[in-house]
Amino acid sequence: MTTEVLLTGGAVVDTDGSAHRTDVLVRDGVVTERGDAGRITADAEATVVDCTGRLVLPGLVDAHSHAGSLVFDETVQLALLRQGVTTIITGQDGVGPAPGDGSYAARYFAAIDGSHPTYRGDGLAGLLATYDGTTALNVATLVPAGTVRHEVMGDDPAPADPEQLDAMRALVRQGMADGAVGLATGLDYVPGLHADTEEIAALAAESAAADGVYVTHMRGGYEANAGAGIQEIVRIVRAGGGRAHVSHLHAPVDLALAELARAEAAGAPLSFDAYPYSRGCTILSMLLLPADLARPGTDDLTRALAADDGRVEVRAAVLDRVLGRADLGPGWAEQITLSHVPAPAFHALQGRTLADAAAATGTDPVDLALDVLVDSDLQVTVVMRVPHPRTPEQLAELFRSGGHTGGSDGIFVGTHPHPRAYGTFARYLGDFARPGMLSWWDVQQHLSTVPAERFGLGLRGAVAPGWIADLVVVDPERVRARSSYAEPMLLAEGIDDVLVAGVPVLTAGALTHATPGAGIRRTTWSRPATASAGGR
Repeated sequence: MTTEVLLTGGAVVDTDGSAHRTDVLVRDGVVTERGDAGRITADAEATVVDCTGRLVLPGLVDAHSHAGSLVFDETVQLALLRQGVTTIITGQDGVGPAPGDGSYAARYFAAIDGSHPTYRGDGLAGLLATYDGTTALNVATLVPAGTVRHEVMGDDPAPADPEQLDAMRALVRQGMADGAVGLATGLDYVPGLHADTEEIAALAAESAAADGVYVTHMRGGYEANAGAGIQEIVRIVRAGGGRAHVSHLHAPVDLALAELARAEAAGAPLSFDAYPYSRGCTILSMLLLPADLARPGTDDLTRALAADDGRVEVRAAVLDRVLGRADLGPGWAEQITLSHVPAPAFHALQGRTLADAAAATGTDPVDLALDVLVDSDLQVTVVMRVPHPRTPEQLAELFRSGGHTGGSDGIFVGTHPHPRAYGTFARYLGDFARPGMLSWWDVQQHLSTVPAERFGLGLRGAVAPGWIADLVVVDPERVRARSSYAEPMLLAEGIDDVLVAGVPVLTAGALTHATPGAGIRRTTWSRPATASAGGR
């Protein structure tokens, strides 16, 4: 049976950045017509959405998402859809449920990704199948290199031998054949940090052979060290071929732009995702603990602390790490705010800095952090204030870069998350879509068209005949992020109607409970002859 949706009275953004009054007809999940008011004839049974005074944009793509195991939760769906996000890309930072049975990611990244409710095996194909018709949003995934390494080598820090490398390459090949959009590494996380450049290049070559993207949480803590991380990416691209993408790029803007230009001059033009906040968020164990103590579980840390002079030695190792990181340094305890702490004894400390929490409990920040990690099975996330926050104007300069895409890096686990999970894309639309920052055309390109093309998400990213009808209706006067560091879980405002594959999933700001979302398999495609990405 044919289904139609007619969006009337709204405006579509074209290449000059202006919004033109246009009705849009959707039939069986695809945009079929655009035209002036009253010029389009819809079926009498068509659903009509009055878009008067609002913009009709292609659905936004979260190029760096940690919601892959949580997207079945309608609370998470609502938080994303209210920001205009219709597709998320998961498997980030080198950790994900597949390949394997999902248990590694469920433990190591429990405080970031949560646990997938149904996946228990069958590789990337099985994982993607869990999203077909079960959620309101689309989900694409990367092959997580850290999980691949763990499947073959466990937590062994040694370099991969030829047989192990061949086994890892085979897993990446299979993941790409299953429909993954690329390969992801997390080079500050275990076991990804044990992989050398040659190992990563060999795996990236398998992704490149299938036209996938190499996506990386770079090595070395970003900020002033971003140059070293980007130069390693250049070496990987030169050795393995293909395209590369930097995860959550945060660094002084002048440095970031200079390094991106340097990479392009070296023959490795990079895309990247970023969020419109200066503070970061990650697991506390990665920030504080040396690699041999940061493996999943607390056995290693507990043994180290119990040994003779153990706490003294661990404390010294922690201080060496934080004082040596470019994104922390001497004020580290005041820069780290406890976000998610599952241990009941420390639950009340969520939302407080380590310095403040230590003072309140009469202890030292290092000792408090170690106790919190042990009692929480390492499952602690923190919000991290960088030494030199960027202004909105500086961030806008980065966001105007041609390789930029939007990525929330949002974490939905816990009661005091970073506000980026609930606000990244609404903040782009509400705070940055304005003169001197980003035009609405920039927003449409960077948050939808470019990532859809870059990651092979099929005919998504335009409001034009022949394109999949993932569509978002935005009130440019009302759209804004309400989440804040003090109240991080407030829903965004100004997006009340969203379609996924032509099916209304958000109406009047509420979920319809329809589940037209799917696991997106990587697609190589050509644009329809009827329209450009701009829909002109």
